[in-house]
Amino acid sequence: MNYQTPTLRRALAADYAIGLMPSAARRRFEALLLEDAALRVELAHWQESLASLTDALPEHPVPDRVWRRITARIEPQVLHVPARRPFWNWLRVTAAVCSLVVAVTLGVIYTRDSARYSATLLTANAQPALKVEAHKDYLKVEPLTLAAVEPGRSLELWAIPADGKPISLGFIPADGSGRIELSDAQKVLIGKPVALAVSLEPKGGSPTGQPTGPVLYQGALAAL
Repeated sequence: MNYQTPTLRRALAADYAIGLMPSAARRRFEALLLEDAALRVELAHWQESLASLTDALPEHPVPDRVWRRITARIEPQVLHVPARRPFWNWLRVTAAVCSLVVAVTLGVIYTRDSARYSATLLTANAQPALKVEAHKDYLKVEPLTLAAVEPGRSLELWAIPADGKPISLGFIPADGSGRIELSDAQKVLIGKPVALAVSLEPKGGSPTGQPTGPVLYQGALAAL
């Protein structure tokens, strides 16, 4: 397949941006992103067309009334794309789109310790930053182009369900590589359509139980 064909590149970037690309194709496309700067620009164009992302969020919890308004504006299986949309809203829309992909895998029982879901978290500039694989009892994280974290800060990983608030999954290891053990409640959460995000928090994590610092990386969790 000639990945230099403009029409094909635009089509691949569009499929990836809206989360409809099959898992095998996603892995091939993510490998291409690491080597092809022009393709990353094309992907960024499509993502900006879907939603304009803010670079950072104010360092305070999102009020409950904001979540209620967001929920009221999202119709089941309908993607609304206004000119400007808050970052967390975009993540919830992405999770709703991915629900079609992961729904067919719900209830399947695995007998081996293989990855069930995967996500490549991107920066606001569509640069691949962190790879996350969900296994039965833990998450495996692997850095791609992860930025260094200053002393006194932690990278906290969040799951954002399509119909709920962000829930902490734990902390990214200092070098970006390792395992994050999952509680029983977190295992149930990972089995549902969710988006993932990483925020910069004080050392030891958010003091409020909700993201308080800027969001550095984001992406949708898709079934393998």
